[in-house]
Amino acid sequence: MFGKKKQTVIEYDKEHLQPVLRCSICNGEQVAGFKNLQTGKFEEIMLIRNEKDMERFMKLYGIETIRKEY
Repeated sequence: MFGKKKQTVIEYDKEHLQPVLRCSICNGEQVAGFKNLQTGKFEEIMLIRNEKDMERFMKLYGIETIRKEY
């Protein structure tokens, strides 16, 4: 009844969206999200504060590699 919730993989359009980790040079802030390959627009999904957040984002969307963008 009060067991651990199962995390399912959320699907995204792999043809038009690319997972990107946007990193700030000034303060080191990192934001994970998806970049539209046609328009170049970046959509923020979650703030990455530590390695655990990064693992959760990658597991949630079924991502194995992510590109950093400064």
